[in-house]
Amino acid sequence: MPTPFNQSVVEEFRANGGKVGGPFEGVELLLLTTTGAKSGKEHTTPLGFVRDGDLLLIVGSDLGAPRHPDWYHNVLAHPSVRVELGAEEFQAVAVPAEGERRDLLFERVVAAEPGYADYQERTTRLLPVVALERPAHEAGIPTEAGNFAEKMTQVHLWLRGQLRHVRDETDAYFAALAAHQGPEAPPVPGLGLRIRQHCLAFCDALAFHHTSEDAHLFPVMAGHHPELRDTFERLAEEHREVARVQGGLVALLAGIGDADPEAFRTELARMSVELTRHLDFEEEALLPILARLPWPPGPPAGTGE
Repeated sequence: MPTPFNQSVVEEFRANGGKVGGPFEGVELLLLTTTGAKSGKEHTTPLGFVRDGDLLLIVGSDLGAPRHPDWYHNVLAHPSVRVELGAEEFQAVAVPAEGERRDLLFERVVAAEPGYADYQERTTRLLPVVALERPAHEAGIPTEAGNFAEKMTQVHLWLRGQLRHVRDETDAYFAALAAHQGPEAPPVPGLGLRIRQHCLAFCDALAFHHTSEDAHLFPVMAGHHPELRDTFERLAEEHREVARVQGGLVALLAGIGDADPEAFRTELARMSVELTRHLDFEEEALLPILARLPWPPGPPAGTGE
């Protein structure tokens, strides 16, 4: 539950294009909307941040309290977050930094906002530094859609790009292991939070997309196109198979830092094959029909609107 104070800050932020007065007069804030780790409900939290190139860095300081803030537990469970920055709103993946990178980023945060050093001194826990990342492949995805086919293409481009990103990160991990030589310590075992967070974000988006299609899009289309009954039955079965693979990936990533890299790579390769085949078939079968339906959908016929 948001505190009355936080809620008032959120309302003032949204009413004034990101500007907030009182104790935050002149302070640049963002709003972070996460999905509850246990409740599954959305929670919006106003947070200070530091820019580091294209990244936005947030710190789980909670003013130096002994426990991590709730939003940090939420992003570990559901890395996809919504960010409001001034009048801009966008989706991002929340990636906690690890090891030397965390220390380096915390130094940059403290250089910009020295108060975070005081918060660290107040607690024995290591304050987490979280980077809000916008996947690079999003830059190549059209932002507007004029019909359902273009909307589905947008979603599919994101899913394909995010899966490719996770594969590339995984390949880089194994390449680093294979290239290691000399007396220095080898790369830390385990996949790391970066791969974990981006893969969970992909899995969440995939599950939402397929659930929406099964519950809404496919039943409506089947009612208007009974000749495609076999097509929708095949798509539904493919959804179930993809969901089984997705469940295996999520189970492997349930722990923090203890996923079996080889098992993960095997399941990821399986996902790549199954999902690519499914998306190719779905696009071939449905895009010509969906191109005739406007996006966003208009009011039902006869409403007079």
